[in-house]
Amino acid sequence: MARVALVSLSSVVSDPRVMRQYRALSSEHEVHVLGFGAPDPTMPHFTAIDAVQPTIFSAVRNAGRLALRRYASYYARHPQIQALEKALAKAGNDFDLVVANDVFLLPAVLKWAQGTPVWLDAHEYAPREFEDRWAWRTLLGPFFHDVCARYLSQTAAVSTVCQGLANEYSAQYGVRVQVLPNCSDEVALPVQPTQPGVIRLIHHGAAIPSRRIELMIDLMDHLDERFQLDLMLLSQDAAYMNALRKRAADQPRVRFVEPVPMQEIARRTNAYDMGLFLLPPTNFNYLHALPNKFFEFMQARLAIAIGPSPEMRALVEAHGCGVVSSSFQVDDLARTLNRLEAADIDRMKRASDTAAQHFNASATSAAFMAQVSELLASTSVLHVPPARPQD
Repeated sequence: MARVALVSLSSVVSDPRVMRQYRALSSEHEVHVLGFGAPDPTMPHFTAIDAVQPTIFSAVRNAGRLALRRYASYYARHPQIQALEKALAKAGNDFDLVVANDVFLLPAVLKWAQGTPVWLDAHEYAPREFEDRWAWRTLLGPFFHDVCARYLSQTAAVSTVCQGLANEYSAQYGVRVQVLPNCSDEVALPVQPTQPGVIRLIHHGAAIPSRRIELMIDLMDHLDERFQLDLMLLSQDAAYMNALRKRAADQPRVRFVEPVPMQEIARRTNAYDMGLFLLPPTNFNYLHALPNKFFEFMQARLAIAIGPSPEMRALVEAHGCGVVSSSFQVDDLARTLNRLEAADIDRMKRASDTAAQHFNASATSAAFMAQVSELLASTSVLHVPPARPQD
């Protein structure tokens, strides 16, 4: 049994990817968790990281440091990094492995680990995560590129959510990257037959403006009368949610339904026919999106309707569990959907049922733990003290 530190700048109990890491690691090892908020009741070892909101003054100062490329100064004075460093010091550093979530905390974790192997789960491709925003392109994107260039080579392992992001990390920074998809928990659910004359669509997730959710509302103007759309959205921007509701006001076949906890999504949506996600590639990570909801559609035994996002498209076409439009234009997806009959959708639902038995958290966790065991058993891991960032 190894001693593993699991570090995340998130509320761990509401972060499904980190909770899956914890459940997998704690099945074999003693796991010490560092994160925001209160621990899960199953966590005997937990160190809270204070969730610090920067003042306007400190935010402006840090923006200036980013603009001047004074990255070491920016990082050292960032309130959240200072809170992280306090929590790390409190936890001690007598560990056999550190699993760190997100590129942002990597310099601090490497410094604290003092040669202990660090597995970075980057989740997304950090340098281009929100490149559709001016501030990201000019300030944070270059900062994350600098962090990746300096520190990725000092990790023992790196993982991300899909192959396209892994390929970009490898191409830009010369590191080997594991792919650990965001597969949801396996749920035993029946394949519900599609009712004649009605095709129920569901989209669920965060209401983020860059996702262009309004396009899925506009899609309904191009679909025949069989189609109905329910939106199960988590509001992160009140103005955007209001705009979506206003846009849908004249479309009686669009409803907004209350969100449910993540662990209940598959059961709640099993009665629908198709999971819908039309995501224009407004940034690099959206181009390569392979999100939780895609696998939740599978677990709900739904047919899946998407645009030509390459990561999702590859799985839909390989498993026959849905349809892919030829472009991200709503009329293209509408033409594809309008051609469907109930028998077509039922066939795709059965394909999702088969795929759900392979694409689930148990399978992903088994692959993760095999790689963790290999890393812990390896004698080739170099305990190299990390370099300090320079202004």
